[in-house]
Amino acid sequence: MDTSDARFLDGQLLIAMPGMGDPRFERSVIFVCAHSAEGAMGLIVNKPAQDLRFASLLKQLEIEATADVAGIGVHFGGPVEHGRGFVLHSAEYDAEGASLKVDPRFAMTATLDVLQDMARGAGPVRALLALGYAGWGPGQLEGEIQANGWLTAAADPDLVFGTRDTDKWEAALRSISIDPRLLSAGGGRA
Repeated sequence: MDTSDARFLDGQLLIAMPGMGDPRFERSVIFVCAHSAEGAMGLIVNKPAQDLRFASLLKQLEIEATADVAGIGVHFGGPVEHGRGFVLHSAEYDAEGASLKVDPRFAMTATLDVLQDMARGAGPVRALLALGYAGWGPGQLEGEIQANGWLTAAADPDLVFGTRDTDKWEAALRSISIDPRLLSAGGGRA
């Protein structure tokens, strides 16, 4: 891949097409945290982890919650390193240089600092906690997009943080003027 004219997808959404072929990514919406000639890394933002809440995760990590954390859920971020936590959050928060600033609206932090700050009410204004991530080797994501596995869309903080998980896939499609009912599992080339 020639990086001089590459369109890197940092801060974009990947929207799984019907017929994706991998059940782990069926109807997934993935926020791309980093994309370069070396590969890509993103977090699935619409698949909650079953029966796991932020409060119970804090308890396992022996972090005392002094703020109300009852409404914070945990997501399945992807099949890679599913025991590792990542927090996708609004960009005003910075964990002392440990946060990856994706764009002016989004950042990602993978250290305990952000969890501790969230537990005491000093964390990011908007956040989504994910266990695991989705990763692609060099050229792999580009190939999957070319093979009609993914559509791309601009990431909107209201969609990522404010839309119900069950509605994010359709909302992401509608953000690029696609009616989900009209999508086909098959693809073609002109």
